[in-house]
Amino acid sequence: MNNPQEFYKTQISLHSQSLKQIKKQLTISSTIRLSVFFAIIAGVYYGYPNTQIIIGSIVIGIIGFIYLVTRHSNLTYIKNKLEKLLNINQLELDVFKGDISKLASGSEYTDPTHFYSHDIDLFGEHSFFQYTNRTTTLAGKNKLAEILAANTIDVIEKKQEAIKNMSILPEWRQEFSAIASLAEVSTSISVIQKWLQNYTLVIPKIMRILPAIVSTVSVLLLVLLFIEIITFNMFIIWFFVGLGITGTQLKKINTIYRNSNQAKDTFEQYYKLVDKIENTKFEAALLQEKQQLVIDQKEKASQTLKQFADILNALDQRNNMLFGVLANGLFLWDLLQSYRIEKWIAKNHDKVAQWFEVIAFFDAYNSLGNFAFNNPKYIYPTITEKTTVLNAKQLGHPMLNPAKRVDNDMVIDKEQFLIITGANMAGKSTFLRTVALQIVLSNIGLPICATTCEYRPIKLISSMRTSDSLSDDASYFFSELTQLKKIVTALETDEYFIILDEILKGTNSKDKAAGSRKFVEKLVKAKATGIIATHDLSLCEIATELPQVKNRFFDAQIIDDELYFDYKFKDGICQNMNASFLLKKMGIV
Repeated sequence: MNNPQEFYKTQISLHSQSLKQIKKQLTISSTIRLSVFFAIIAGVYYGYPNTQIIIGSIVIGIIGFIYLVTRHSNLTYIKNKLEKLLNINQLELDVFKGDISKLASGSEYTDPTHFYSHDIDLFGEHSFFQYTNRTTTLAGKNKLAEILAANTIDVIEKKQEAIKNMSILPEWRQEFSAIASLAEVSTSISVIQKWLQNYTLVIPKIMRILPAIVSTVSVLLLVLLFIEIITFNMFIIWFFVGLGITGTQLKKINTIYRNSNQAKDTFEQYYKLVDKIENTKFEAALLQEKQQLVIDQKEKASQTLKQFADILNALDQRNNMLFGVLANGLFLWDLLQSYRIEKWIAKNHDKVAQWFEVIAFFDAYNSLGNFAFNNPKYIYPTITEKTTVLNAKQLGHPMLNPAKRVDNDMVIDKEQFLIITGANMAGKSTFLRTVALQIVLSNIGLPICATTCEYRPIKLISSMRTSDSLSDDASYFFSELTQLKKIVTALETDEYFIILDEILKGTNSKDKAAGSRKFVEKLVKAKATGIIATHDLSLCEIATELPQVKNRFFDAQIIDDELYFDYKFKDGICQNMNASFLLKKMGIV
């Protein structure tokens, strides 16, 4: 059994040592670059007025300087990645201490109309999404939210296998996250895909060969200038001809640049992520299937994406004023890169959506694998076709403190309904959310907080948290009825595990008792499976009439004038309520 906290501490130690070494290399690199820069200046100064020495010093110096800049950039990238890896490991240690404040809450995915997500705090502050999410791309974040809210029960064992595979690759997962987080992506994937799909070619076809012709002539003239066959003025005239050609297409170039600049960071990020996916040997069938979507090509997707990233970066060099002017005058640089961009889009625009989807999938499963790795004591439910829907031992809520959490056994058969009674604060609602979350996690393929579990897959629908909808002019009671209607309608077409918490709270107690009884009878008649928690003990009487209904309860006891809860799930009906005691204890009455 792995020890995730020790793993994270070891990784911090290793990355810290590597970071110190890289920082030393960067210091040396900066010194060498500065020396080469001064050497170029010295060559020009002392070589004047000898044209050969001046041009030779500049050309040789620039080549050397470009090499050193590239090397320095690579070292800087390694340094930044090591810093990201340190942050990733420190974050995990913080989460073990209960601090999830640095993680995105996913509040934008909150949907009160969803079948269960709002009831079980799937999204929002202190939600399961916030606790689990380690995605580093917006598409991956959206994919993770989609997985959590999907409510599907297909290929669970296949998904379990994929999550197990991801969980045993912690270094790979962290490397993936670090690479992704190094690119500051501000444009959504949907915007980029729309640009690629709807793109119309605007650069004249002659630009396929004209930049090559102009570049060849420029190099030839530069050589002639070097050996003093032509004058500098003749060279300058040719230079302005090149700028004039570029100027005729400047409006089109600027439009291409504006759109491509939004996509540049995304492609820089994604080709590196695809490369990580391509060059990893996965054992799980689901991961292999997704992997094939980026490598089952004549050319690897990473190479194709890298090519586009390089072209976009090349066009971005126009922002360097000195380079932009020289390169456009001598080589028609912007026209050449714009043509290459259009050629790439025409050839590959239909493939990009699939590649992006693969990256989003692995980013989402990175989080699922991380959850499994961080909880080595959790177990994967055994998927069964028995009549028992859920048979779990020591079932607990994964977000509660293990030192304080009270786990419970839970058994419920198909078409069985449990009525749970209990005093205030005795643990009914927490238990309902524990069972609901166990079903969600099991359907996703995640391990659950239990010692053993047999599970017959079933979709989930709940009504535990209802609110007024003032904007829709809907009362609390009407909102409750709407949710209950949704449950009845859903049962007409599919099988669901139903979880209800104190329904019909928006009406008087007598009406509430009668209505709750009729609703439970309707659910039983529809052969539904589920749980309802209530304070209304009269509802428990239905168990004497319907064999599908069983009573369970959470107890509360007053010991030495103090309220005591054991939070244990028991057979029967609760007899000890505590509202009057609490009112008196707190001096309210």
